[in-house]
Amino acid sequence: MPPVPWQDETPRRNRYHAPVQRLILADSHLGQRSGDVREMVALLERAREAGVGEIVFLGDVCQYLIGMSKLWTAEIPKLLSAWARLRDRGVRIVVVEGNRDFFLDEPEMAPFLDEAARRYEFTSGGVRFRLEHGDRINRRDYQYRFWAGISKCYPARVGARLLPRPLAVRIVESMEARLARTNRRFRYRKPVEDLVRKARGAWDEGVDVLFWGHFHTPWICTRRERTALIVPAWLEFDLGIRVWDDGRWGLVEKTLTPPTRLPTMERCP
Repeated sequence: MPPVPWQDETPRRNRYHAPVQRLILADSHLGQRSGDVREMVALLERAREAGVGEIVFLGDVCQYLIGMSKLWTAEIPKLLSAWARLRDRGVRIVVVEGNRDFFLDEPEMAPFLDEAARRYEFTSGGVRFRLEHGDRINRRDYQYRFWAGISKCYPARVGARLLPRPLAVRIVESMEARLARTNRRFRYRKPVEDLVRKARGAWDEGVDVLFWGHFHTPWICTRRERTALIVPAWLEFDLGIRVWDDGRWGLVEKTLTPPTRLPTMERCP
């Protein structure tokens, strides 16, 4: 009997330590803005030309992204084709699973992804980075945690495989709507105590830089030379994180250069 997802809180700890430049993008929610997939593909190509060797999506890549082709919307194959082209040219594609990403370990996703996991780590220039989406940080959001478990459990996976496409799509859309309703209040009012607790725990494990998505607006906490940051949502800010192979990192715009104006950054107490 497979584990029940909401009881299994130990994420896979994938690590990749090659000295490459990286681009990290959080919460792009592709499919919500006209032309956003085309713009994203152009950004990914620009990143490759600039020497980026790994692109990491920090969860919620699309309105919803499911690892079974019968549930792909019209725009998703365009994005996946771009991922495949990048991989053919030596660029790694990684997705840190968010609340809108489902069953990315299905065989149909294999040509498009190098890694998909709830947690991803890498070391660059001696700096240890950890990436998590952040949707399960708030321990008090019981309703969301319940629906997240239901939507990603083993029976849900089997149902998605076996049900006719129209019915499966309706169920997915219903689940996605429930998740959006249950955690809206918690997403935009950050659980600061939980964020600080998670950051300190990661730092105590030797993590130097911790990145989250999910909450959309930026927040930062530092201790000595260690940092925890909520990466601004690409959907709303058109900003990502560029990590150089020597461990330096910073916010970048579509041009992959530092923003001309930094967003307002909330800070921990």
